[in-house]
Amino acid sequence: MNHCKITQHIIRTIFISALLFILLASQAQDDIKKFTLDDAIEIAKQQSPDALLAKHEFRVKYWQFKSFKASYLPSLVLRGYVPSYEKSINKYQEKEGDVFRLTNINNVNAGLTLNQKIGLTGGDISLNSNLSMINNFLPETDSTASFTATEYTTTLINVELRQPLVRYNKYKWERRIEPMLYNEAKKIYLESMEGVSLEATNHFFNLLLAQIEERIVLINKANYDTLYKIAQGRYELGKIAENELLQLELQYLRAGADVKSAALQVEDQMFKFKSFLRIQDDIAIKLVEPSNIEPFIVNASKALQEARYNSSEALSFNRQLVEAQSLVAEAKYEGRFDAELYAVYGLSNFESNFQELTTRPQDVQTVELGITVPILDWGVAKGRLKMAESNQEIVRTNVEQQQIDFDQKVFLLVAQFNMQFDQVLIAAKSDTVGQKRYDITKARYLIGKISITDLNIAQTEADNSKKSYFNTLWRYWRYFYDIRRTTLYDFERNMPIMVDYKELL
Repeated sequence: MNHCKITQHIIRTIFISALLFILLASQAQDDIKKFTLDDAIEIAKQQSPDALLAKHEFRVKYWQFKSFKASYLPSLVLRGYVPSYEKSINKYQEKEGDVFRLTNINNVNAGLTLNQKIGLTGGDISLNSNLSMINNFLPETDSTASFTATEYTTTLINVELRQPLVRYNKYKWERRIEPMLYNEAKKIYLESMEGVSLEATNHFFNLLLAQIEERIVLINKANYDTLYKIAQGRYELGKIAENELLQLELQYLRAGADVKSAALQVEDQMFKFKSFLRIQDDIAIKLVEPSNIEPFIVNASKALQEARYNSSEALSFNRQLVEAQSLVAEAKYEGRFDAELYAVYGLSNFESNFQELTTRPQDVQTVELGITVPILDWGVAKGRLKMAESNQEIVRTNVEQQQIDFDQKVFLLVAQFNMQFDQVLIAAKSDTVGQKRYDITKARYLIGKISITDLNIAQTEADNSKKSYFNTLWRYWRYFYDIRRTTLYDFERNMPIMVDYKELL
């Protein structure tokens, strides 16, 4: 009879506790904002510090590349000074010798210059036109009154060519390397955004595990509260020993301490989660456990092919080799025979009458061939070339090793991902079994069939199985986004990861 009353009391207590828990939970739903993993990732891509940093770093690379391309377009420059006035005493040489004269001159000058780089040959060509007017304010003398003499001079057209004949062509190598750097920058941005997804996943699961841990310890505390009260009744009836009662009391006290510790951990992870997603409001957040996973297998050969084609790391391998070739080419010409052609052809004129400037212009011609021939440098140029060639071999060796390591990393990552889904299924089954075992063990304990030690063991195993399941699920999503970041390929949809770069500017 007493046994039936105790059992009824146990059932009534558990039912009331569960009902109160449901009512409190439903009342709090209005003040809680739910987040799925996809929600967290989407918000992180829009406003997280890492996403904004990646966006602005790409903008810097974009405008750097635009400036490079613009530097090979014709540039038009207007130069001049209006006016340039000078009044001073200067020394002049005349027939009688050096004499001092008062100079009082106003000079107005303006000119247009059109410049163009010649990327194929490494030269520069310019086209310019210039007009000057000089007002010479002559002072009054004994024989003449003061007056102003005006002269005009113009360069109607002037073509200037500066062409290195035997020299390292910087323009040629720039035109190869700069597009490679820009292409890398585009891939780096995509990788950064996949890195944002990975980091958002880490923050999501850190908070989720903290909330699950808090939920576990709250349930454990409620259970131990019930069990401890029941044990007190059993102890008074002499059905259990004092040692078992003390163990339950200790477990109940530990459960209370665990609740406080778990709440602090949730608060800490909540702050980090909101900080990364830049969520400003103070509303509580509850994370929705990711459960629906569509399994798929990543083909290792396909992943390696896409990684070699898309990854910024793989693209940098070719760029490093080209840069090393550029340094060798520069060393071959530095400190050796050098020649440069400088040629000018133009039409100029000067007149005191402005209308006559364009009549009978005089042609102006200049041709210079400059050469530099080193006679004795004690092997400096040869040493520089040998250093550049050795550096090229070092780069080639490093690139080959980096390529091997990169391929191995891709294969390992694919293998880990392909195995992880099975691990998730096993962990989910383990969680289900652990929970059922705990429920059965708890029921058996309530009817006095097993000891408190067996109940504690079952509870620990159930808690660990649940946390192990979510840790396994976390690893699945880490591998998922790590593969996307490494290959820049969406294997779920079987298409490359792309973005409209114009929207970033």
